[in-house]
Amino acid sequence: MSKIEELLKQQQEITAAIQAEYARSKAEADKGEAQAQYEWGVIHYKGQGVPQNFAEASRCFKLAAAQGNALAQIALGGMYEQAQGVAKDAVEAVRLYQLAAAQGHAVGHCRLGLMYESGQGVKQDYQEAIRHFKWAAQHGDANAHYAMGNVYENHHGVEQDNAEAVRWFKLAAGLGHEDAHIRMGLLLEQGHGVRQDYAEAMRCFMVLAAKGHAQAQIQVGTMYDQGFGVKQDYLQAKRWFSLAAAQNDPVAQTKMGLIYANGKGVPQNYAEGIRWYKLAAAQDNAAAMSNLGFMFEHGLGVDIDEAQALQYFNKAARKGDPNAIKNRDIIEARIAARQPHTP
Repeated sequence: MSKIEELLKQQQEITAAIQAEYARSKAEADKGEAQAQYEWGVIHYKGQGVPQNFAEASRCFKLAAAQGNALAQIALGGMYEQAQGVAKDAVEAVRLYQLAAAQGHAVGHCRLGLMYESGQGVKQDYQEAIRHFKWAAQHGDANAHYAMGNVYENHHGVEQDNAEAVRWFKLAAGLGHEDAHIRMGLLLEQGHGVRQDYAEAMRCFMVLAAKGHAQAQIQVGTMYDQGFGVKQDYLQAKRWFSLAAAQNDPVAQTKMGLIYANGKGVPQNYAEGIRWYKLAAAQDNAAAMSNLGFMFEHGLGVDIDEAQALQYFNKAARKGDPNAIKNRDIIEARIAARQPHTP
């Protein structure tokens, strides 16, 4: 038997095993077995070997949740939060998370804490949120550790304490929480309420950047672009921005636009800068739209077009971009000054 024949035979055996497992899971779900109902719901929620079907997923989760399956209660609560296959209902989501938390499920406690923190489906209560977060954190939930970091950074029911926030984010990162690496890195980079530590910030970002995390790649690129804790290196900045831009990240696309428009480590190329800005602007990135307005206003890589510039500035201004607001007002004042005055 050739290697190809051997691999094809293995593929057939794996396919047969998957189909058998689907059949077993469905048969047990049809018999009313709660765990199987939950698993069958997950299959339809994720579209694993079947078309994604939120309605069927919610039906299965409801059956399992009614039998007290905590995982199904949490999954169904999330569907009510996000209006996936069911009408949005934050109150029902809270009820389901309460049921899971009552069974001692850490994720149920964390989700319930988030509802109390945001005031969704229940009266906002930071202290109750913290109580649930701490319970879940004590039972090893990474999201709960991350939530506690957020509590201290944003002074939700406690005095703002970025050093304590970093401590919680570090614990969350140690449990594999990716966003915790970013938040910890940003606090250390900025030095707000903690000792500024560019080297440690870079380490936080690099852990994820090396794995292809777009936001972390942007942060590494920014460190090189600004020379924070490393020798300023525009080529390295471009390398990391381009990796994130290749994932269609609009912030990274805007950074690439800036590199070419300003000639940072590459020959200045307004047309290439505009191309990157347009990719980001197509995703409603305010900075990219503001930069495009500037290019059209001053004729950089394009003919001067005040109307086009104003259009881009207006779009970015509606998103609160301060540069766009300022430049929009300047153009509008200039246009008004050119109008003939009626005595």
